[in-house]
Amino acid sequence: MKKDLLSIYDLDPADFRVMFEKAAKLKKMMKAGKSCQPLKGKTLGMIFDKSSTRTRISFEVGMFQLGGIALFLSSRDTQIGRGESVQDSARIMSRYLNGIMIRTYAQESVEEFAKYATIPVINGLTDLLHPCQILSDLFTVLEKKGTYEGLKIAYIGDGNNVANSWINAAARLPIQLALACPEGYEPNSFIFERAVKASQGGVVLHRDPADAAARADVIYTDVWASMGQEAEHAKRTEVFKPYRVDRKLLACAKKDAMVMHCLPAHRGEEITAEVLDGPQSVVMDQAENRLHVQKAIMEILL
Repeated sequence: MKKDLLSIYDLDPADFRVMFEKAAKLKKMMKAGKSCQPLKGKTLGMIFDKSSTRTRISFEVGMFQLGGIALFLSSRDTQIGRGESVQDSARIMSRYLNGIMIRTYAQESVEEFAKYATIPVINGLTDLLHPCQILSDLFTVLEKKGTYEGLKIAYIGDGNNVANSWINAAARLPIQLALACPEGYEPNSFIFERAVKASQGGVVLHRDPADAAARADVIYTDVWASMGQEAEHAKRTEVFKPYRVDRKLLACAKKDAMVMHCLPAHRGEEITAEVLDGPQSVVMDQAENRLHVQKAIMEILL
């Protein structure tokens, strides 16, 4: 039976352990210069409706390192962009490929594709969720802290797809999640309320970022205007100014707190350069781990 990765909420604690153990093994082998090609002869189709740097590079390089081939498929260059149904596209691509990664707008599009595909489908990002990012982030926390259980994660900023996926993670793992979002920019209400009921460590929404950051083990932020929200940039900049991650906000957290950002970052907006490039930042390690975790995802699913 084929398995998909559409949302972190679909995983149970055992799935996280298996994935992170696999990622750690693959990372260690790569650093030692050892070849590992369990996906030799396999193909991954990568459908992109949104621009990408880290997602495209990490999946494409990861598939190559695992011995397979990744195909970049822009909707502008395929029949999907000319009106071919998702149902037909999913069925036909399932005859050619061994797996599909989709980076698009609507979560419903990924779910519909997975419904008709007979091969694994991976959510590379939608407006609602970004599961691969948060899995990589959790792996980074595990590497740096030795565990994520019992830790407090403070998410500061827009209640976007990254925030929603952190909330899903908190519903499945024993972590404490404190979010700070301005009024009108909260995470998805259904995802939030479901997690509040299911979470072991607790999920809380604050208005004051200092309250969320208090005694936090991780300070996490993202851009104030995501892709497709460029027209709102000026308005959002004014609304989110009190939510900038700077030295003052970082001082509210624990002394050994880590700073994380999923990138791309706008220095001076959601985070200051001195914090992003400072000694408590693990942003570059976090970005690198997209490669190792997504390799684990592909090996497990394909």
